[in-house]
Amino acid sequence: MTYAETAAGLRMIAISSGKGGVGKSTVTANIAVALADAGFSVGVVDADIYGPSIPGMLGIASGKPAMSPDQKVIPAKAHGVKVISMAMLSDDDAPAILRGPMVTKYLQMFVRQVEWGTLDVLLLDLPPGTGDIQLTLAQAFPLSGAVVVSTPQDVSLKIARRGLRMMEQVSVPILGVIENMSGFTCPSCGTVTNIFHQGGGEAIARDLDVPFLGKVPLDPNVVDCSDEGQPLVRAASGSPAAESYRRIASALVQTEDDTAGIATPFAWSLVEDSGQPAPGLVATDSPAERLVALDHDAAGLILGWADGTEQRLADRDLRLACQCAQCRDEMTSARLLDPESVPLDLQLTRIWSVGNYALGMAFSDGHATGIYTFKALSTMTGTELEDV
Repeated sequence: MTYAETAAGLRMIAISSGKGGVGKSTVTANIAVALADAGFSVGVVDADIYGPSIPGMLGIASGKPAMSPDQKVIPAKAHGVKVISMAMLSDDDAPAILRGPMVTKYLQMFVRQVEWGTLDVLLLDLPPGTGDIQLTLAQAFPLSGAVVVSTPQDVSLKIARRGLRMMEQVSVPILGVIENMSGFTCPSCGTVTNIFHQGGGEAIARDLDVPFLGKVPLDPNVVDCSDEGQPLVRAASGSPAAESYRRIASALVQTEDDTAGIATPFAWSLVEDSGQPAPGLVATDSPAERLVALDHDAAGLILGWADGTEQRLADRDLRLACQCAQCRDEMTSARLLDPESVPLDLQLTRIWSVGNYALGMAFSDGHATGIYTFKALSTMTGTELEDV
């Protein structure tokens, strides 16, 4: 799978949760197998670098993965699903003692330097929280959307809400909410006991105006199946939980993509005049902030927005508008960059996508650390062109 193929035909879905212990990895493993059983080509990135669990749930033995002739990692495969995980790169009891930059490096390697082949769906099993890994994914890869897993417990729902808001802030579409551990069905009498209350996941989805993908009931077989490396959708295919997983998997692949936006990811070198983004994936939900066209000429950058407007911004103006820590005080937002130090003939040399919500830019003075969100770009003053 090449970087271009990732943008063109792959649904990359993040499975996230605000807190640990909600069964997110179990949900990911079973949805992946349900999709594979339905005929889709599926991959899973175990993005929980510090606590990888997907290989164990799918019965993948430990051991260093092989390398392809072009030096890409060959993923393991089980139950029709391709998997890459930190657990495959270390011993069973060896902790991943890594600082943030190394975690980011591994995560990008898991997506870009793995011989995935042609995939329909790539699920990313995220660790709980809203930290480095979540931001790296949102900034570096063209996520089709995110799914948030929660239990009906009030504490879990409150933290799930934060996870939803975080994804919204980086313009990752929310594909829906899954309520896991939604009631326990007694295997003897069939009585349903709502251990963590009921209806919380559906309520939070309604409050935030996002889809509710379904409930997954507690099943005593889940623990045994996970420990044995046999997903519930295979080992207990007729159970209510397995049926829920299949319905959720079907809902995820039936979600229609809005293609009114530039294709991401891309990296356009203006010096070599290569890599200009083509129409493709959606950028944001707001038409006024959805970038559908991008061009550059001697006068500056030309941005086309989904509401029909076009905007021209001079290269030097973009450089002066940089909000990075080198150019603006992080506390006061006061400008640190001296305009007199920016050459009048300064030029853009490279533009690249930052997730689905921003552009990165490099300039002829060597500066390349600014991130320009679509929202910020759409409100910048410049020479407005006629609507076309």
